[in-house]
Amino acid sequence: MADIEEVRTLPRVSTDQGARAGESTATRRERKEKTRQSLLAAALDLLADRGFASLSLREVAKRAGIVPTAFYRHFASMDELGVALVEESMRTLRTMIRTARADPSDAAFGGIIRASVRTLHRHVRAHEDHFRFLTRERYGGTGPVARAIAMELRLFSSELAVDLARFEFLREWSTADLHMMAELIVTSMQATVMDLLEVRPGDGETDQAIVRTAEKRLRLIVLGVANWQSKH
Repeated sequence: MADIEEVRTLPRVSTDQGARAGESTATRRERKEKTRQSLLAAALDLLADRGFASLSLREVAKRAGIVPTAFYRHFASMDELGVALVEESMRTLRTMIRTARADPSDAAFGGIIRASVRTLHRHVRAHEDHFRFLTRERYGGTGPVARAIAMELRLFSSELAVDLARFEFLREWSTADLHMMAELIVTSMQATVMDLLEVRPGDGETDQAIVRTAEKRLRLIVLGVANWQSKH
């Protein structure tokens, strides 16, 4: 009888051990992700006033509080870390802007411009280090990081072109012309980012002037739409 009771308890013991193993795996995963984020934050901090090419693996690891060899558990190279920074910076912005332009009704176009510009303004102010890095590497960087930024901007333009095609008065436009309009909008937004980054912290009045100018730029682009004859 004792042997039977012992056998009956075996599955319960095995399940408990499995749960502990699962918890341990989850903890390791969380710890690894935390270290990865620490490396990204350390790199961004060091990039406050310098180019990515001048950054070394050792100083990033030191700032993150890990030994240099541990860096390779998270990134294969410094270029891979730089590309991850680009993707992290752009992913959130694309999501926020996509939400701002969710209503494709023609009457909402003015509202979309206003919402998109103000979303961009909030995002730049909340993540200035990210945007300084993107702007510096976009115009002065080379290699995989600069290519990643160019690719993200092309993706941004492509997504915007798809959204533009949803507007009734743009449905007859050619794909090439929709992409051209999207690129004009993205270029205008890049100019707004640069304007915001040049403003001293806390200058709310200048910020609002930049936002108003950004809205006017986009409205000017939209006003040209009515007179443009798109050819297939």
